[in-house]
Amino acid sequence: MDADLILVGGGLANCLIALRLNQHRPDLNVLLLESEDALAGTHTWSFHGSDVSPTQLENLGELIGHSWNRTEIRFPDRQRTFTGTYHSISSERVNEVVADRLGAQVVCGAHAAQVAPDRVELTDGRRFCAAGVIDGRGHAGNDTLWVCYQKFLGRIVELEDPHGLSGPILMDATVEQRDGFRFIYVLPFSARRLLIEDTRYSDVARLDVDDCRLGIDRYIDIAGWRAKTIESEEQGVLPVVLGGDIDALWAADPGVPRTGMRAGLFNPTTGYSLPEAADCADAVAAMTNLSSTSLYRALRHRSERLWQRSRFLRLLNRMLFLAGPPEHRYRVLEHFYRLPQATIERLYAGRLTRPDRLRILSGRPPVPLLPALRAMRATAPEPRS
Repeated sequence: MDADLILVGGGLANCLIALRLNQHRPDLNVLLLESEDALAGTHTWSFHGSDVSPTQLENLGELIGHSWNRTEIRFPDRQRTFTGTYHSISSERVNEVVADRLGAQVVCGAHAAQVAPDRVELTDGRRFCAAGVIDGRGHAGNDTLWVCYQKFLGRIVELEDPHGLSGPILMDATVEQRDGFRFIYVLPFSARRLLIEDTRYSDVARLDVDDCRLGIDRYIDIAGWRAKTIESEEQGVLPVVLGGDIDALWAADPGVPRTGMRAGLFNPTTGYSLPEAADCADAVAAMTNLSSTSLYRALRHRSERLWQRSRFLRLLNRMLFLAGPPEHRYRVLEHFYRLPQATIERLYAGRLTRPDRLRILSGRPPVPLLPALRAMRATAPEPRS
């Protein structure tokens, strides 16, 4: 089967590209291949309204399931409320909209055995050819990037009684600190329905799902809530980038365009991928030449620009993970949230200014000075044999 463009992997980045092309280039034959039975996995993507442009927010409107006008954070010595919109998108909604728009152009159960610039071969022997191929199958998991991890388990819970929250809790770090920096993330979907995530910024990728479940149960008990039903559960392990070699990342599959995590197109501190995915979808939809040669050049350039722009964020990540004991990591974030709301918004959006960087490093450091300096200058350890 031939196509104009093949998108390998039905994650957020490729789904947004598919929607934008369907909107602006409906004449194109775009094939979206997904290994699972449905697109977009089991995820909830959230973002601040300030993370994207007004036009992008409008384009994302049909995917957004919930929106709020305030958020808050809770630390042992700092609690704060922020104004501004915050939105969430469910994987179920992404799957519903993309499947409706693309119809037979979505192929699920398609496990890629080989991805090349002009073709994709599946494990069942099927072969698809196109002038352009984009690989968006998630983080490649190789040694080209020096990473630690943001890992989480979330449950959507219906309560017996109203929870009383008026907006999301982005971080509740008043909980017991273990397995690195730990916090609870809460999205109130209705008066009695919540997404509650137990999140850890950890040195190791392994997620102790049973411990996270117990952590969520304990959080519900301490809050004085009573769980009626558990509707669903989601989990994930995202890379938090401390350093690495972006050229080596792209050299792993020469000539194959990439998007999303596989291209390093995500905020290296928060793991947020939606702002970059929206930007990438706009850029691809605006291209007149969708050959793999043209796409590779454009997407690699985008990835390299983000890498350069994110140098300061990788420095902050090294301070977070290397400058003190894991149980004290929360102090770095607690210190950060003293800053003006505009600076915090620009960190989430990945658009820190020079004055922002100076503000972040000013004042009494939340960790001892010498370990902080050593962490800032640290280099990646040798890959394990």
